[in-house]
Amino acid sequence: MAAKKKARAKKPGSAVALQKKLESSGVKYALASYVDIHGVCKSKMVPISHLPRMMGGSELCTGAALDGVPQDVSDEEISPHPDPNSVIVCPWQPDVAWFASDLFCEGEAFEPCSRQIFKRVLADAKEQGYQFNFGIEPELFLLREDESGNIVPIGERDDLAKPAYDVRSTLDSLPMLDDIVTQLKEAGFDVYSFDHEDGNGQFEIDFNYFEGLEMADRFAFFRLLVNEVANQHGCFASFMPKPFADRAGSGAHYNMSLADIKTGKNLFDSSKDPRGCNLSELGYYFIGGILKHLPALCAVVTPTVNSYKRLIKEGSMSGFTWAPVFACFGNNNRTNAVRVPLGGGRVELRAADISNNPYLGGALVLAAGLEGIREKIDPGAPHTENMYLKTPKELAKLKVSYLPRTLEEALDAFDKDPLTEQVFGKLMKDTYLQFKREEWDSYTYHVSDWEINKYMKFY
Repeated sequence: MAAKKKARAKKPGSAVALQKKLESSGVKYALASYVDIHGVCKSKMVPISHLPRMMGGSELCTGAALDGVPQDVSDEEISPHPDPNSVIVCPWQPDVAWFASDLFCEGEAFEPCSRQIFKRVLADAKEQGYQFNFGIEPELFLLREDESGNIVPIGERDDLAKPAYDVRSTLDSLPMLDDIVTQLKEAGFDVYSFDHEDGNGQFEIDFNYFEGLEMADRFAFFRLLVNEVANQHGCFASFMPKPFADRAGSGAHYNMSLADIKTGKNLFDSSKDPRGCNLSELGYYFIGGILKHLPALCAVVTPTVNSYKRLIKEGSMSGFTWAPVFACFGNNNRTNAVRVPLGGGRVELRAADISNNPYLGGALVLAAGLEGIREKIDPGAPHTENMYLKTPKELAKLKVSYLPRTLEEALDAFDKDPLTEQVFGKLMKDTYLQFKREEWDSYTYHVSDWEINKYMKFY
């Protein structure tokens, strides 16, 4: 798959035609965007007249200057090769065209490239006759600094103890929300709803799903767009999973299904499901694979120290946090880590949060699901009850375990699970573990305000 993209990028005729098309629409510059270990966009920019050269990999970047790109300062530079099918003219800056790119090194595909990792798993799915349909539901905080330097919601009246779905707070925030939604639609996102979530200043913006790789590309672009629009309004967007201890955290639930690659038929959909979820046997096997590998998956879909402060069942001023705590699945029941939403036909992983790298997360979750299908891993009966109310004894009887409670626990599971090296490759697995363990160590060495308030004058 990578070789085909590389060959396409080197066809001067198609690249020149694309250059002229973009020039005619007012584009002056092109961004060859790729991501670091966090899924954050990085790039070099060229004048549009140099687009054909950039498409062939003319721009070189020092990988060692980026988080989690496994290169030494003495290594050959990496080169982004833009995917011409991914181009988006930036609505907030219409003279700039953005391209998702694959990383190459010395003329070959760079194995630890996040996008290349996802493409390898997608190619595996394709060989089995599946197209991976992927949707992500992003939650985020839109915030500003007041005259005293305090961080507050953008809405003047966004101060309710239970602000979920509040109309007045949404209307107060509508000028920025309207700008974000309008620009997303200009960029080709089919936004079908947005709402105020359970934290002050917290919103969810929902748009239609895409094929797997395009969804990952667009999720990376989504965070870039929202950041830029918020900045133009004199505010900022926070993609921190749990910015406020007494408020709900920000998820980015993965919604997934497999379609027949020839007909497009949803292979997870079934109206004859004896378990009552409108899910096919294939879909249940997919869930079985996810549950088998869920502790290791958490290291990637909930990838920060802060992520695990979201994965608690209580602590919000509204009461329950709605975040998953247990490694179990159910029907349209938000107390499970894996849910089959109302109507069936898809699987939702609720553990994923807004800080995830969608290429790495998508790759590992899809690989786990495909393993479940190959090995016919049956997840059992769906949990339809409120799992938050179960006692430890009841959970043990049901053989339901907790999700990892810290990033360290998740990394230990990631290290022990053989699937992670199969998907990431040894170099990227080792790099991911080293980078994230250093993040955990840095956190454990830090003396927090809580410790000072608790212990400074205690003894």
